[in-house]
Amino acid sequence: MSSDSGEVLGAVQAALAAEHAAVYGYGVVGARVGDGREREARAAYSAHRARRDVLARTARDLGGEPAAAAPAYELPFPVPDAGAAVRLAAFLEDRVAGVCSDLVRAGRGPVRREAAAALREAAVRAVRWRGSGVAFPGLAERADEG
Repeated sequence: MSSDSGEVLGAVQAALAAEHAAVYGYGVVGARVGDGREREARAAYSAHRARRDVLARTARDLGGEPAAAAPAYELPFPVPDAGAAVRLAAFLEDRVAGVCSDLVRAGRGPVRREAAAALREAAVRAVRWRGSGVAFPGLAERADEG
């Protein structure tokens, strides 16, 4: 495997891991967000499951074994109510946008196009949850991790 292929596979695996965490997190969001935004949470949950499945196939196509989901994930903060559930949803989308930006940078062709679409979708969902956006989705959030 070339170093470029290894970098792409690593970025795919990171995106896959983020999607696994988002699927788990949206289970929590859906349980706490309340009736007003339950449909939105359900749609995001389905979108992340679909994206997770695409990334698993991509990992296989690149010669890797897709990263498995953890049995459970530690939430970044307590989620006792609808307000916290909305914050968690925005957090999940920001995290997905961050790893998708890495995959856009590493990928080429169809992998890059899929990653760009995933980044765009996560950024739009984050804006909907948060009520505001960021100038460069997936990048500003990464600055906090360094």
